[in-house]
Amino acid sequence: MDKTPFIQIKDLRKVYKLGKERVVALDGINLTIQRGEICCILGTSGSGKSTLLNMMAGLERPTKGQVLYSGKDVTRFDERRWALFRQKNIGFVFQSYNLMTGLSGIENVAMPLMFRGMDKDKRTRIAKEMLREVGLGNRMKHKPTQMSGGQQQRVGIARAFVTKPKIVFADEPTGNLDSKTTMEVMELMVNKSRENNQTFILVTHDNGIARYADRIVTIVDGRIVKDEANESIARTREQIAADQKAQQPADGKEVEEAAPLSEQAVAANMSTEGAE
Repeated sequence: MDKTPFIQIKDLRKVYKLGKERVVALDGINLTIQRGEICCILGTSGSGKSTLLNMMAGLERPTKGQVLYSGKDVTRFDERRWALFRQKNIGFVFQSYNLMTGLSGIENVAMPLMFRGMDKDKRTRIAKEMLREVGLGNRMKHKPTQMSGGQQQRVGIARAFVTKPKIVFADEPTGNLDSKTTMEVMELMVNKSRENNQTFILVTHDNGIARYADRIVTIVDGRIVKDEANESIARTREQIAADQKAQQPADGKEVEEAAPLSEQAVAANMSTEGAE
């Protein structure tokens, strides 16, 4: 049985030169992440957490050290090879959504499929299915400017998961959302990752958001100071559906506030393959 870690970070160091000063962003990071883990990188602003994510995603190059995927050292990749690797293996969810404002929800979600050479009819069908799954069946033709922040983030999640990548990175994905939408978005991403056995790496400064992960790695001043297992607070799809059913009137009468939910509405409230 192959016990090679899915992601392995070895003695990773990143130093930035600012004039005559040298700023150490990462100082000897060693970390192993297995396939299917839901892992949170937790730290305050300036701790190095986003720099670590950028190293794992090939968006920045380390000063020293290695990042390995299934035993392959990706730190030696050139830009073209990194771009192909990301296209094949990685999905991103951003705090600021990063949607194309001139495109509809369908077109934004279908874009990663277009880059894979999929024909228009097929990618449109798959994008529609994904948008229905995240509860946007009635908003898929709308453009981002016609959507709320929560709806835009659901489009972002659909786009990140539509190609079924092996890894999904989420960098402060709920920073612009209210508390209710934050819970729904986090549960949606956690459940999607579990269903597809995807490695989900969440970067946040918020201890409350970190509780949705199965593992919390805390970084302070570019060093890992704590690495602990956590019992995720994310509800499963079944638990969410059961809770909603329990909130319906006992006599079965429909009222506006507690009417039976459609499959799309249930999906809207959801607490949401190695490498190259």
